[in-house]
Amino acid sequence: MRTQIRIEPRFNGPPDSANGGYVCGLMAATVNQPLSVRLHNPPPLGIDLTLCFDSVSGKWHLLHDERLIAAANIAHEHVHLNAHVPRPPDYERALSASLQFTGHHQHPFPDCFVCGPHRAMHEGLRIFPGKMTDSNLVAAPWSPDASLDDGQGKVRPEYIWAALDCPGYFASVMPGRTALLGELAVHIDRNVHIEEPCVIIGWQILIEGRKHKVGTALFDKNGDRCAVGVATWIEV
Repeated sequence: MRTQIRIEPRFNGPPDSANGGYVCGLMAATVNQPLSVRLHNPPPLGIDLTLCFDSVSGKWHLLHDERLIAAANIAHEHVHLNAHVPRPPDYERALSASLQFTGHHQHPFPDCFVCGPHRAMHEGLRIFPGKMTDSNLVAAPWSPDASLDDGQGKVRPEYIWAALDCPGYFASVMPGRTALLGELAVHIDRNVHIEEPCVIIGWQILIEGRKHKVGTALFDKNGDRCAVGVATWIEV
């Protein structure tokens, strides 16, 4: 399989490149297989990229001309995603936590599609994870809007990947420091419905030098898990 994909400027993370979680999710949705994705270079916006399978390495490659943007393994078993996932707060407590979102006052990329506070309603996901007062979790409410519809009343999978991106940064990286997504794997238990009240959490797993390994998860209003992700963030 060899196909062209284009990341529209709407889906930026940093000002001049795409949100990493969205790109990883778009690769997985295009291939229609579970992937574990490593980003090698900032994904460019508004140009055609080539997604192809490399038979030598056994990986999917996302290329800009000959430059490797991302590489992905087929993740048949999400063993590393089956680690302990903390219990989420309810929607109201997640809403209270989001009021403590540090990005309201200090944000490295305030126009980020996922967590940018400069994004208007329906122009970004507006997921604002804040620290819980009684745990090491960050939490945020999320009610996905109609622009994320897959045509059947549910959220497209690439947006679920995106939603599980930025909360990991705020769970582990100190405010004021810049870090970029290095790797992400997501397992979707079920796609949530448009306008369904959800809760997203993030937690720190491990720090090794500049590398932050984090977990994120998405839950429905009953506290049932809908998706889980494990990511590595690299401090710049």
